Amino acid sequence: MTTQAGARATREAKLEALQQQLSESVAALVTGEDWKRALTFAAQFRSRSFNNTMLIYAQHFSAFNEGRVPEPTPTYVAGFHQWLSLGRHVLKGQQGYGILAPVTTRFASTNPADATSWRRLARGEKPGHGEIAKSKLVGLKPAHVWDVSQTAGDPVPELPRPDLLQGEAPAGLWDGLADQITALGFELRLVSFAAVIGGANGVTDFLAREVSVRMDMDDAAQVKTLAHELGHVLLHTPRDNVISTDLAADATLHRGIAEVEAESIALMVGAAHGLDTSSYTVPYVSTWAASVPGKTPIEVVQSTAERVRTTALGILDKLDTQKVGDGNPSGLDREALSHRAGVAPVITGTRRDGPVIGL
Repeated sequence: MTTQAGARATREAKLEALQQQLSESVAALVTGEDWKRALTFAAQFRSRSFNNTMLIYAQHFSAFNEGRVPEPTPTYVAGFHQWLSLGRHVLKGQQGYGILAPVTTRFASTNPADATSWRRLARGEKPGHGEIAKSKLVGLKPAHVWDVSQTAGDPVPELPRPDLLQGEAPAGLWDGLADQITALGFELRLVSFAAVIGGANGVTDFLAREVSVRMDMDDAAQVKTLAHELGHVLLHTPRDNVISTDLAADATLHRGIAEVEAESIALMVGAAHGLDTSSYTVPYVSTWAASVPGKTPIEVVQSTAERVRTTALGILDKLDTQKVGDGNPSGLDREALSHRAGVAPVITGTRRDGPVIGL
């Protein structure tokens, strides 16, 4: 076997092992408590994909059980050279956590609307005259990261962290969520008690394009409910009555999936703001995951979790609020770590201290 072929076989074996570990980690998410812990952790490591979050979570917990790290959950993770750039080094004997890193390559086209017109650029090749170039994901490769507890060196600056009292909502979170709901064309109704909306904490009426939230709860419960209803608006608004075979259609057809998605978005938005999520009740995951025809429970959990994560990140990107860290140590070049869309301008909407409608 040539050196190149041997390296390829080794890389493929590592990828297969990581995929197997990922499947086992996702398969373990069978209760509401497991799901809540996974999504709370994902909110604190939101710069990573859900799959890589689960891989880091599982491998760090194994390292804890082996006595290699002092805490059961990681705080900050980064690559070997990234830690060096921060004045820290990986301690001798500490094994990194395998993750799935994207492999991208550049393509060019003179007619981007035609999917067949894109051609792959060779290494170092520049696009021709009149061509548009962009990078596309072409595969995955194994990579490694280490938790800060596996390193030594210069102190890592601690980011400010929201400090909330029991029942208190993070500053600005209600207004930011309300602005996003009204920007999507939904009216926000604030009702005096649950009986007005059939005993629920909140209701989204897609036909009337109204979101209702009850006001006889503490501020934290109100803002979590508002995030839940925003999740419904973003993921479950009917699209021209077209039923497809993707998970969005599954969520429309399966009430359990829709509710878990909305509640999970609220959980992630809250956790990203240091909001206590102990009062969340996420339905039994294996029950709804097993109810989708043509998909295994693991496929449903992975797809749903990534939809939840992507939607929650979109909400968080538009919020000008103080949040907990995203799992990267302070000081790393964020652009190099993850190319993220810019923050959209906030559109003024219905605020809690404004007129109360429909009491």
